[in-house]
Amino acid sequence: MSEKNLSEKSLVSTASAREYFKDLLDGAITNQKVPLGEMTEFYLVELLNKYMDVAALYSQTPEGKVDDEPLAFQLRRALEAAREERVKALRKLGDQSLYVAGFFGDSLGKRLVDIDYYISMGGAAYGALAKMTREAPAGGSFSSLYEELTQKFTAIVDLFSEVSERVSVSTNQGVVRLYERWVKTGSDRLTRLLAEQGLIPTLTKPGTVQ
Repeated sequence: MSEKNLSEKSLVSTASAREYFKDLLDGAITNQKVPLGEMTEFYLVELLNKYMDVAALYSQTPEGKVDDEPLAFQLRRALEAAREERVKALRKLGDQSLYVAGFFGDSLGKRLVDIDYYISMGGAAYGALAKMTREAPAGGSFSSLYEELTQKFTAIVDLFSEVSERVSVSTNQGVVRLYERWVKTGSDRLTRLLAEQGLIPTLTKPGTVQ
């Protein structure tokens, strides 16, 4: 899994990081026709900004090593925790699963667990939060937020994938990776994105005879 720091100056230019990611997310929402509530969109922009430094994705053990506890174990432990700690742990699990599935989905195929596992665990975490806030006296808006994150988890993963692709075209190395992915998948979205960079003269999938 690539863990390249996304906080390069070239990604932000004259706009703030939040404005940058909001523009990218709004573009993905328009392209993929995935309507999101205002609060959900705000939450996702904050999430993208938070994980600009990918190191923030990972917890550390007391020995200073990356904590690679399986997601299923994290979910079980979160559900067994006291309420305040449960909310914090479930939100973290949902957020991290969403980001990893969206930004590093291609790399997950080389690991023991695939993207569906992250989608399942992240959706379950947000679902548990939705249930908790729905039952709370003042849960209101947060319940709607987590319900939308749960119901549209897979669609939001696709939105994050497009944001990741847009981020990648800001560096030559990222463009090369996108081109390699296009050769393997023939993705229409990647075709259009690479065409915008002048790398593919026509919107033709790999292997197509012109």
